[in-house]
Amino acid sequence: MTASHSGHLRDEFGEIDIYLFDQLLRGRFDAYRTVLDAGCGAGRNLVWFLRNRFEVFAVDRDEGSVLRVRQLMADLAPHLPPERVQQAEVESLPYADASMDAVLSSAVLHFARDQAHFDAMVNEMWRVLRPGGLFFARLATTIGIEDRVRPLGGERYRLPDGSTRFLMDEARLLERTSALGATLADPIRTTNVQNLRAMTTWCLIRPA
Repeated sequence: MTASHSGHLRDEFGEIDIYLFDQLLRGRFDAYRTVLDAGCGAGRNLVWFLRNRFEVFAVDRDEGSVLRVRQLMADLAPHLPPERVQQAEVESLPYADASMDAVLSSAVLHFARDQAHFDAMVNEMWRVLRPGGLFFARLATTIGIEDRVRPLGGERYRLPDGSTRFLMDEARLLERTSALGATLADPIRTTNVQNLRAMTTWCLIRPA
């Protein structure tokens, strides 16, 4: 039986975030080779990078996720040592300053406990990003659903889908961009998921 087109795509790219895939299509990673997935989960965004011999690093706070991504790395890029995947908190990364060409943060930042925790995670990922490097984040925000989320205090909200998240808004994302001295790689873009939640792409370039 001939494999489906979708099966071929899944084999090549895994369950990659579609907005990260957009960055690949537009050549954003053509000049980058060292990639850190900070809060990697099961490694859904790493399949293509592993298949294409990028220097991949990953951290997650969950031991099970670390073991799964180590196995994924062993299957797709056996030349990379398993120590490339470590159990660590995003706000305390085990890497040197300016050691990564690109840092990925997909569906991580909205789990911040409060503003200080959010800032600590962002600042730490920024620390390990080299000048000229790319920071890619997808996170839940209030953008476009401001009248549908219920404030719980400390920038935490109850979303219409029933979840509780730490949510930024557009103004505060732009303030953080300015505070980092960053340039927006793209305008901030938000997908409204049937008014249940809003997922925002926040993509920055660190000044060279």
